[in-house]
Amino acid sequence: MNEASTTAITTDDRFTSSAGKQLGIYALYALLALSALIYMLAVAAGSTGSTGASGAIDVVNNAITIALREEPPQLDANRATDASSHVVLAHVMEGLLGYDFDNHLVPGVAERWEIREDGATFWLREDSLWSDGVPVTAADFVFSWRRVVNPDTASQYAFILYPIKNAEAINNGQLPAQTLGVTAVSERVLEVEFERPTPYFDKLVAYLTYYPVREDFFNSTNGRYGADTDMMLYNGAYLLTEWVHGSTMRWVKNPNYWNKENKGYLDEIRTAYITQDVNAKLNMFKDGQIADTHLLSPMLPTAMEQRWQIDRSMDGSVFYLEFNHREDRISRNKNFRRALQLAQDSTELVYKVLKEPSYLPGVSLFPAWLTGVSESFQKEYPPPMSKLDVQQAREHLELARRELGIDKFPPLMLLTGDTPISLLAAEYYQQLFQKNLGLEFRIDAQIFKQRLDKMRAGEFDLVLSGWGPDYNDVLTYGDLFSSWNLQNRGRYNSPEMDLWIRVAQSELDPQKRMDAFGEIQRLLHEDVVILPMYERGFSFVVDSRLKNFRRRSVGPEVDYNYAYIDVTN
Repeated sequence: MNEASTTAITTDDRFTSSAGKQLGIYALYALLALSALIYMLAVAAGSTGSTGASGAIDVVNNAITIALREEPPQLDANRATDASSHVVLAHVMEGLLGYDFDNHLVPGVAERWEIREDGATFWLREDSLWSDGVPVTAADFVFSWRRVVNPDTASQYAFILYPIKNAEAINNGQLPAQTLGVTAVSERVLEVEFERPTPYFDKLVAYLTYYPVREDFFNSTNGRYGADTDMMLYNGAYLLTEWVHGSTMRWVKNPNYWNKENKGYLDEIRTAYITQDVNAKLNMFKDGQIADTHLLSPMLPTAMEQRWQIDRSMDGSVFYLEFNHREDRISRNKNFRRALQLAQDSTELVYKVLKEPSYLPGVSLFPAWLTGVSESFQKEYPPPMSKLDVQQAREHLELARRELGIDKFPPLMLLTGDTPISLLAAEYYQQLFQKNLGLEFRIDAQIFKQRLDKMRAGEFDLVLSGWGPDYNDVLTYGDLFSSWNLQNRGRYNSPEMDLWIRVAQSELDPQKRMDAFGEIQRLLHEDVVILPMYERGFSFVVDSRLKNFRRRSVGPEVDYNYAYIDVTN
């Protein structure tokens, strides 16, 4: 019972006689007592300290409140690259295929499909609708995919469509977008022609870059598609109905979604907070304001004192120091990179500095969870290792100085994000390279969006970077340092690397394909393209009444598509 309702009761003047006034007072007390009881029940049902409708779990309205880590730069799936955009888009949009609660590939807009050596066919369901009630058609995918590879779009994920016939040539400006090997045979049949055999194509189309876009609506937005709630059409389990930039979002159950009996159980998801401050999120969870949060190592004692159930998961991401290989940078020199490689140890970083129990020391671009031919890729192809050797590191640094023709090394720029973990790691490397090599690194800490801009522009010598899987295949990491991949921020360029990536993209023999990834891993180490830091895991807590919440290695890092509220326990 809210304050306005209580006020309405206490000012009721229907009882005018003396006896009536006395009865009215008793009735008033009864109503107030009933109101208080209802209120207390609402609080009990809606909180670990929450206040019902405004808290983490709103039982009455079948809604939850969550926090996003960052503000999505925009929600144009053809151009999105960041994790926060992926989280939102994975709830309000749907591609041809998707993942179920158990991470199995399942039908989405396509009710069935066929992957061949030369191409693929997708048969679209009739009941997949846009949020304005118009059916999603094969033409919506044709328009979307052509737009991705059109160089005018400047999609940094255009490379993920390169398995399609002519996609790479179009993206390089050599062919018109209309020559892309995708055809709407009819409203319900989509035909795809491959540039090369791509047996993993069904995994690719589940990724957000492959989501559909309807041409007439896109044209009506006058270049602002994805910038606001009214600048998008939706076909996922939820609709984005409110977006106060930098502050809040509101996702509401989509009444037109074809699979609402099996997905999208919540009526509303309120992203009431956008913050990277993990301490603030811990306090919000403790106060019953948000339904889940991840924990850093210093927070674990508090969580245990509260007797919360602490869960752990690997999120699939690897983090590394990426060198700038551009011609105007000191870091283009291989002996310089080799010196830094020999002057550090990821084990010390993880266990003595970060002290995060869910993290693993980085040994490769390919994380431990990836499967090779029949078992773990890292087990089948052990990563090359360099032991900490400060003396040898200094010898390589001196060779680099001579090759570069300089008297001494100038101050170098270490670009990083502004999160506590990023800053801690950056300060560790700053001190380590000063101590072991006498190098001065200046830390350039930037908020998320500005860091991305600086990475694209190459404004760094070394950058704390990371990569999470887009789809469940080794290639999601393996093609990252190809010369054509715009996510290759340091612009590493190696014909040998490109050759092995081409083999990995098209080889049908599983053993030969994994051998190619083994060669890619070898080159990454020998050319010192990156310095692996850690594989990220999460310790996290979830309100006990929220069921089927998922953290994923593949797909959005947090997934509420299958979540529901259960207050029976």
